[in-house]
Amino acid sequence: MNVRTNDRLPIRPVLGAIAVVVREGQVLLVRRKKEPDAGKWGFPGGHVEPGETALAAAARELAEETSVKATPLRYLTNLDIITHDDAGHLHFHYLLAVVLCHYAAGEPVADDDVSDAGWFDIDDISTLSTSADVMKIATMAISGMT
Repeated sequence: MNVRTNDRLPIRPVLGAIAVVVREGQVLLVRRKKEPDAGKWGFPGGHVEPGETALAAAARELAEETSVKATPLRYLTNLDIITHDDAGHLHFHYLLAVVLCHYAAGEPVADDDVSDAGWFDIDDISTLSTSADVMKIATMAISGMT
């Protein structure tokens, strides 16, 4: 496997957390500003800080990116997001903890690393350009909330 290096150190997987929030049968999605997946719709989230749990990180990133407040309930799944450049070198490797959250308050307002945010019905998600497994995770979340 070709691994890009940065100052002679290999790229290591980065732990992130994404917040999956369901309200009245809709899921909260954001449009990412930065790579990977710039311009695509996905769930709010970001890096887990040292000493922070992935559950806490999901709630923090949700509030930072959308101003929506939610309580993390449980892990739904994990995602490995691995991309390579045209030469086959590792470009990104994220391990994302997918966290189901209970909506508490707020209306989504795009902030931080996102250009748009909103609530979407499951049928509307198929019309969007999305990050990996968004439809699968949204379906899991909606069925897990009923």
